[in-house]
Amino acid sequence: MNCRVPSSPKRYSNSRRNKAKSTSNWAYMVMGSLAWSLKAWAALVLPEEGRWEERHREEKRKLLRMDFITFRRALINIPAQIVRTGGKILYRLLAWNPWQHVFFRLLDQVRQPLRC
Repeated sequence: MNCRVPSSPKRYSNSRRNKAKSTSNWAYMVMGSLAWSLKAWAALVLPEEGRWEERHREEKRKLLRMDFITFRRALINIPAQIVRTGGKILYRLLAWNPWQHVFFRLLDQVRQPLRC
């Protein structure tokens, strides 16, 4: 005996599933775009002046051409301990990486007020 189940509820649930899937894909695309923009902005805002101008220019070029996974490992996933003591907030970096001096130059640049 063959029982036929109406196909319309199944199609309805698939369309709901597809809509949720496209919404989540859109959200991931926006997050990826913002992350890529953050990487490019960080590279472009780095100063390249001073005694080590040639070295700074080379680091800026490498940062701009770096893929996002390497950027994340170098400048975002830095193990740190945040301590509140004496009315201050201390950030203790718990590990060293080769991009740490670039990270500190970027922090110094971001702390300065914007110049338009």
